[in-house]
Amino acid sequence: QVRLVESGGGLVQAGGSLRLSCAASGRPFSRYAMGWFRQAPGKEREFVAAISWSGGRTYYADSMKGRFTISRDNAKNTVYLQMNSLKPEDTAVYRCAASSKTDSGSVYYDEYDYWGQGTQVTVSS
Repeated sequence: QVRLVESGGGLVQAGGSLRLSCAASGRPFSRYAMGWFRQAPGKEREFVAAISWSGGRTYYADSMKGRFTISRDNAKNTVYLQMNSLKPEDTAVYRCAASSKTDSGSVYYDEYDYWGQGTQVTVSS
């Protein structure tokens, strides 16, 4: 079992930045590829970014490329999502997830075994 707890969300003006953190506990963190997903009210869950277990490979949704950066610190059992140039359409609940099914992470939410509760990000115009 892996427990994931997100933090770092909040209210920010358009153009601002936030850094989300996801702290893991339980099974060895370094065994899992990690991902971030988001869901806005009335919309489907959306892939944001993923990172391999080693941190050597990262993947982003097209709309996040160049603005968001995913990283991890296996010594601290934490994955991060640095979000810059935020837009009102980035408003959503952001959740991190852990996958034992892939080495690199995945854009598909059903390939993740464990999920955090999420943190709210609100971007005002």
